[in-house]
Amino acid sequence: MLLRNRLLSPQITSFLSLSSSPPLKIQPFNLSFRTLISNPTHRNPTPNRHVSASKATANTAIFDKTLLFIPPGVDPAEVTENMVLSGSNIVLGPYAGDAKIKEVEFVKSSARAKDCPKHDRPEFAILGRSNVGKSSLINALVRKKDVALTSKKPGKTKLINHFLVNKSWYFVDLPGYGFAKAPEAARMDWSAFTKGFFLNRDTLVAVLLLVDASVPPQKIDLDCANWLGRNNIPMTFVFTKCDKMKASKGKRTDENLRDFQQFIQENYRVQPPWILTSSVTGFGRDELLLHMSQLRNYWDQ
Repeated sequence: MLLRNRLLSPQITSFLSLSSSPPLKIQPFNLSFRTLISNPTHRNPTPNRHVSASKATANTAIFDKTLLFIPPGVDPAEVTENMVLSGSNIVLGPYAGDAKIKEVEFVKSSARAKDCPKHDRPEFAILGRSNVGKSSLINALVRKKDVALTSKKPGKTKLINHFLVNKSWYFVDLPGYGFAKAPEAARMDWSAFTKGFFLNRDTLVAVLLLVDASVPPQKIDLDCANWLGRNNIPMTFVFTKCDKMKASKGKRTDENLRDFQQFIQENYRVQPPWILTSSVTGFGRDELLLHMSQLRNYWDQ
């Protein structure tokens, strides 16, 4: 646990502390969604060129330091808007480095946490509901269509899949949870299947908890976030499908994001990192990789 404790310093773990009684129902609120659009003069990955929830709310952006994720090595008093990654609340710090993915290699599928590869390299676990777009996000990040197989039938991932990136760190694709239309026998009990992985994996840098922005906040996602928080598992909220601005039924994407943002504000004493993405347009890809690089480099120092 020594390596993991290096990352779980008070500066990091403070954002994992949940209040004791999180609300189960999320109600709309009047504040505009605090999407932080930046034009950094240093280390800006790409211009904000995609139509997305972040662009739609750019004119009402509010710079509030209490809502930012401040990474290690950054003095909160010195944070400026130019340091915030586009479409996120994530401040870019001195540990951010080369975020390019040059090669990716499938290593192993494991039926049990104890069967996962033994190594000393940093890992990022990708977790979310079965139809949240986990495989699409992985493929978009590595810019290959067949690294993580996608399917029109959510819930196909039944194993813990390890992918070695640049021969130096890992993506870990975990089974999805909570797909209501799957046969009862085929549903993954993520609690039994993956809790051991989260609690005992010394090389785990953070969980990327994927949340579908095209639907209202789901209780199962909130429950998962609560469990990770209570167990001091570092996490980043990754909002997927942010290109879907028009709602076929129910609320729009920006309204769903506002509701989930309210949950985050009410239940975390210090804000966890969150970022908007779209596997269709590529929005948020470079920013997410930069965020992962600074967590990884700090862990690996």
